[in-house]
Amino acid sequence: MKPLTPEQGRSALSDDAERNRLLAEMAEQSTDMISRHTPGDWRFIYASPAVTHLLGFTVEEIVGMSAYDLYHPDDVEDFQDRAPSVTYDRGLYTHTYRFRCKDGHYTWLESTSRTLRDPETHEIKEILVVSRDASHRIKADKANRRLARVLESTQDLVIFSDLDLQITHLNEAARRCLALEHTDYTRLSLQELMAQKGFKTLLADGLPTAKEQGSWRSELNLQSREGNPIPVMLELLVHRSLHGDIEYLSLVARDLSEKKAAEAQMKHYQAEIDHASRLITMGELASSLAHELNQPLLAMVSFLRGIERRFASAESLRWQDIETPITRSISTALRAGEIVHRMMDFTRKQEPQVTELDIARLVNGICEFCESTAERHNVRILCQLDDNLPAVRGDQIQLEQVLLNLLVNALEASDTEAEHELKTVSVGVRPEGDQLLITVDDEGPGIPEQDLPQIFERFYSTKRTGLGMGLAISRSLVENLGGELWAENLPQSGSRFSFTVNTVN
Repeated sequence: MKPLTPEQGRSALSDDAERNRLLAEMAEQSTDMISRHTPGDWRFIYASPAVTHLLGFTVEEIVGMSAYDLYHPDDVEDFQDRAPSVTYDRGLYTHTYRFRCKDGHYTWLESTSRTLRDPETHEIKEILVVSRDASHRIKADKANRRLARVLESTQDLVIFSDLDLQITHLNEAARRCLALEHTDYTRLSLQELMAQKGFKTLLADGLPTAKEQGSWRSELNLQSREGNPIPVMLELLVHRSLHGDIEYLSLVARDLSEKKAAEAQMKHYQAEIDHASRLITMGELASSLAHELNQPLLAMVSFLRGIERRFASAESLRWQDIETPITRSISTALRAGEIVHRMMDFTRKQEPQVTELDIARLVNGICEFCESTAERHNVRILCQLDDNLPAVRGDQIQLEQVLLNLLVNALEASDTEAEHELKTVSVGVRPEGDQLLITVDDEGPGIPEQDLPQIFERFYSTKRTGLGMGLAISRSLVENLGGELWAENLPQSGSRFSFTVNTVN
C-alpha cells in the first residue's frame, strides 16, 4: 500500500474533522440522549442536550453523576448480572430500565451501549450509550399483557380469525367449550366451529354489517368438535389498520347453554302453573258447570219420557209424531257434549299454539259458558262488541283463561243477595291502533287503593280464600302475547280490568 502524500494526508484529516463535526451536531440535535460513561462506576463524562428533555437535568448537572445512583433499585442488579432484560448483539448491549428524573419520578429508558477499548491494552476506556424514552412502549406492552390475561381468564369465548376465516387464536374458554384443548386449532376454519345455519347467517348478514358498521351482534349456535350445538350471543368485530384496511376479525361469544336450559325449565314450570290455574278455575265453577250440564240432561229425559208416555200403548209410530222430541233430544245432547268438550280443552295440558283467532266468537263463547255462574250470583253478562272486529294472534286456551279469570272475578265482585237487585258485568272489545282492547267492568265495591299496586303479584289476593295466582298468571299470559293487562277503579262504582292483544296485520 502506497503511503499518503502530504496533500492526501491533509485531505483525510479534513474529512475526519468534518465527519466528527457532523456527528457532534447530530448528537446535539438528536431527541435520543447520547452519553459517555467511565467504566466501573458509570459516571457521566458527557451527555447530549436531550438529557434535559428526558430527565430534567442540565448537561452540567448530570456530568459527574453515577448512572447507578439514578437507576431504580430493582433494575440495577438486572443490568449488572445481565438479566434476560439485557440483550447482546455484535458487541452492543440493549437494556430497558427505570431511571430517576430530576423531579424524583422514574421514567422508562431503552439504552444501547458499547464499550470503547484501548487498541493496545484492550482495557475499557469508556462506554458510549444511546438512550431513548421507552415509556409509551412499556405502557403499551403492559396494557397488552393485561388484555392478554383478561382474554385468557374471561368466561366468554374469544376467537380470532384472518380475512380467509381461518382461526388464528382461541382463548382458554373457547378451547374448553369447543373441546379443542388438544387440537391444533390453527388448521381449522371458522365454518368448522359453527352450525351450518349460523355460518350462513354470519356470511350473509354478519360480515357485511361488521365491515360497514364495525361490529355485528346476533344469537346463533356454535358447535363443539364432537358436533354438539352451543347456543351463544355472538359479537363480530372487524379490526382495521391505521390506513383503514381490515387486518383481522374477532368474535366474542357468550355461552347461553345454562340460560337456555333455565328458560326451558321456567317455561315448563309456567305451563304447569297455568294448567293448575285452569283446574282451580274449573273447581271454582264446579257447581255452575254441574247446573249447566244438568239442564240439558233433564231436558233429554223429559223429551224421551214424553215419547214413552204418549206412545207406550200405540201399535205403530209415525216419524212425524216423534220427530220434534227426538230432534230436540239430539240438539240438547250436542249442547251437553260441547260443554264437556270445552271443559276438556280448557283443562288439557298442551303447548301454546299461536294462531289467528276470531275474537268475537271467543268472547261470546266464554260469556255463554259463564251464564249459569252469573245467574247464581244474580248478575247478568252484557257483551258489547264492535262490528267487523279484526282477527287477533294468540293461543286460544290462554286467551280464554285470561278472559275467564277476569269474568269470574267480576261476577264474584258483583254478587248480591238481594233478589230484586240485578247487577251487570260488561265485556267490551274495540280496536286501538294495531291492537284490540278488551275490558271487563263489574259493579262491585271496587279495588282498595292500597291493593292496586300489588294486585298482580303472585300469592297476593283480596279474596279471603283466594290463592293469589289468577291475576298474576293472566298478566304473564297477556305479556307473552305482546299485550298489557291493568286494573283501575271506575268513577261511579266497581272496577275495570283491561288487556290488549295484537291484531293480525
